[in-house]
Amino acid sequence: MSQSSVLTEVKNRVGWISLNRPTALNSLNVDMVKIIYGALQEWTNDNEVSLVCITGEGTKGLCAGGDMKALYELREKNVQQVALDFFSIEYQMDLLFHHYPKPVLVLMDGIVMGGGVGISAGCSHRIVTENTKWSMPEMNIGFFPDVGASYFLNKMPGQSGRYLALTSSIIKAEDILYTGGADYILKSNTLPKLKEEMLTHDWKDSTAGSQLTELIQQYMETPEAEAPFHLLQEKINQHFGFETLEEILASLEKSEGQWEKETRKILLEKSPLSLKVTLSQLQKGKTMSLSDCFKMEMALSMNFMNNEDFYEGVRSVLVDKDRSPKWKYNVLEHISEDQVASFFAWQNEEIFTAFDLIEKGLKQS
Repeated sequence: MSQSSVLTEVKNRVGWISLNRPTALNSLNVDMVKIIYGALQEWTNDNEVSLVCITGEGTKGLCAGGDMKALYELREKNVQQVALDFFSIEYQMDLLFHHYPKPVLVLMDGIVMGGGVGISAGCSHRIVTENTKWSMPEMNIGFFPDVGASYFLNKMPGQSGRYLALTSSIIKAEDILYTGGADYILKSNTLPKLKEEMLTHDWKDSTAGSQLTELIQQYMETPEAEAPFHLLQEKINQHFGFETLEEILASLEKSEGQWEKETRKILLEKSPLSLKVTLSQLQKGKTMSLSDCFKMEMALSMNFMNNEDFYEGVRSVLVDKDRSPKWKYNVLEHISEDQVASFFAWQNEEIFTAFDLIEKGLKQS
């Protein structure tokens, strides 16, 4: 196994991929997504690989997301080219997970945010633990929830996906299971034993998926309590079902409840421009294929590289860490529909064709 930002090896018919930047919470950069995507492509038709397992090195988590600080530092240099390379390969990698022809297990122990969610969302077997902290935190930095969120957030119960996107809330195991972000809950201390058994198990290509399911079920836990999200679902649906941010905020303001007051306060701290773009993104994503969602997100990603509020958000959270962003576009009502629509205007036929080939090609195989 080469000592690099991603460790890969094939052992006992399992393709092991481990994100290896623990001091950076395994945040993804261009090199990492290239290595992961390359390994997945190589193992697709490798008869020595029956399934794949994704893990994160260190004790803090699988992945804290994309390395947005690196893009911030390139703002005055070649940020557009680096962003194009990073997002196009990352999104192809994420899309490939959704359509991979072999079982993929992901161990979501600890932090799973942003790009880490993008990796896990498409895996066939997703394990969370009592340590898991799941979030799409992009709204905190004046960005938008990407990595396929236009698609998978719309598959969550009621308006859960909208709520998670717009508030950047962190949820834990029971809620992740409830919203469809995971399949199993295991105790963190059972994961080493599970991996040990995977290294000795007699894997068969034709039944690897069912074999993996049976193995996981020997260790899985039953949620101890009802998911907190389930208890909030009625409120979330009531307030987040509107089609404009102004209506959502007005609905929250009308209520005297503490949850509504706190939620409104959280929304008012976010970039108004990001909020409006994200709501539009989720509305459009409802009727799109997964491939088309990634095309839309490529357009958004590239246009956000020209958005001053993105860099201000990164500065406030990841650079100076003062958590006091000064948004340029700071009045929700002043942001026009045309300004929001401009974020969706971008084309790259080569990249868009690559998305279609991944989706259509693997569906046919």
